[in-house]
This record gives sequence, structure tokens and C-alpha cells, in this order.
Amino acid sequence: MTSPITTIPRITLADGVEIPQLGFGVFQVPPEDTAAVAGQALEAGYRHIDTAAAYRNEAGVGEALRASGLSRDEVFVTTKCWNDDHGRERARAALERSLERLGLERVDLYLIHWPAARQGLYVETWEALIEAKRDGLARAIGVSNFQPEHLRRVIEATGVTPAVNQIELHPRLQQAELRREHARLGIATEAWSPLAQAQVLEDETIAAIAKAHGRTPGQAVIRWHLQLGNIVIPKSVTPERIRSNIDVFDFELSAQEMDAVERLERGERTGPDPDRFG
Repeated sequence: MTSPITTIPRITLADGVEIPQLGFGVFQVPPEDTAAVAGQALEAGYRHIDTAAAYRNEAGVGEALRASGLSRDEVFVTTKCWNDDHGRERARAALERSLERLGLERVDLYLIHWPAARQGLYVETWEALIEAKRDGLARAIGVSNFQPEHLRRVIEATGVTPAVNQIELHPRLQQAELRREHARLGIATEAWSPLAQAQVLEDETIAAIAKAHGRTPGQAVIRWHLQLGNIVIPKSVTPERIRSNIDVFDFELSAQEMDAVERLERGERTGPDPDRFG
């Protein structure tokens, strides 16, 4: 079988930066375990690690990168600016602290973690990210959990469109309207909580699709994301599941199976509502 390292497709973002479509998320991985878990992911073939200042495990990601023996340009690293660090000066300082914890001179993608709209600072924060990219601290910049009105406001204010919007997205929350807006604006869709924190893995439809392909339910859902064109960042601390989640490039869901998953939409979130959080 072809190595996963050579089969993970890359998506070219609007600014020309290439991002591996399948990555590894470290949300809720304890800081003391992160170096080992991220190291297992890199060993399994992942070349895209997604962390955040709020996860408090950036240092572990950096340790895993250094221990992997991989060159810097082989691994795509994402981190994020937390709500407490909105504003031009605070956001720039937050990125510099993240880089220090990661042990890197720049990240591949820096995101505003949440719009935190009640603070009224996300446009100013976006301006800080534009400056950081210009100064070489991030190859690409984007946002996370932004709604259409948040996206329109930062674009209208700055003329710069986020390369990525990382949003909660899984079979029970498919975000079709927001994905259409992304397509219209040239923004890549990235899915966090892609398995709905494992809640969809016992769904009868998912189980039947997985059985038809001789796969796990998790693999079936990840394959659904990939065929939609989503960037997807599943997380696990179990070595077997880490390896299983990347072994998804030698089968495809049929059009009928894709339609069956589409019918699982319920509008159910596992995380906060972006209009109210922060």
C-alpha cells in the first residue's frame, strides 16, 4: 500500500500556500502528553499539526517536531490567537509567545480562534495578523468560528480575505450555508470536531457505510469530509486510532453514500455558539 505521507492531498489556499488536507489536532491533549502523542502522529505520516495558545500544549508540539527528525518545511503547523489577546498589540505579542513556545521562527497558519464579537476587536486583530504575515511570522492567516457577517466585516475593512475558516463541522452540523459562502469568497473550509467528539460513530447510517467498505466509522466520516473538500483535523490519543484515521486514501464513498450522510444534518453543536462565545 502507498505510504500515507505521499498520498495526503494538499489544498492550495487563495494566497498560494499549500496545506495538507488531512491533519492532526491536539485539542484536549494534556500538555504533558502532547510531545508523545504528536510524535506518534508524525511517525504515522501526518504532516499537519493543529494547536492553539488556549490548548496550552504548543510547547509539546514543538518538542515533537524537534524530536521527529523532519525538516521544518515538511510539517505544516497551525496555531491560534485566543480571545484574551484580541487587539493589534496584544495579538502580535500573542503570536510571538506562541512562536517561542513552539520553538519556531514562523507558523504556517495563524488563526483568530473566535470572533469574540462582543469585544468588538476582531477587525483590529485581523489587521495585526495581516501585519504579522507581512513580517514573515506566518505564511498564511485565517480565522476560526467566524460567521458570514464576521467574514464580510474583516474583508470590507481590510481588503484581505482569510485563507481559512476553521469551524465545527461534522455529519450532524454540516454548515452548508457557511461552506457556500466560503466557496464564494475563496476561503478554505477546515473542520474541527470532525467526528462530533465521537458522537456520530454509532450512527446506523455511518456504521452501514463503514461496514460496506470494511472500514471503521471514523474512517468513513473522515472520508466524507475529504470528498466534500474540507480540510480535516481529527484528534486521538490512541496510537491505533491515530494510524487508522490517516488510512483513508484507498477507498471512496459513492454519491448515494454521500447523500445518506448529508441527510444526518441536525444542526447540533458539540461546542459553543460563535455568536455568543467570547
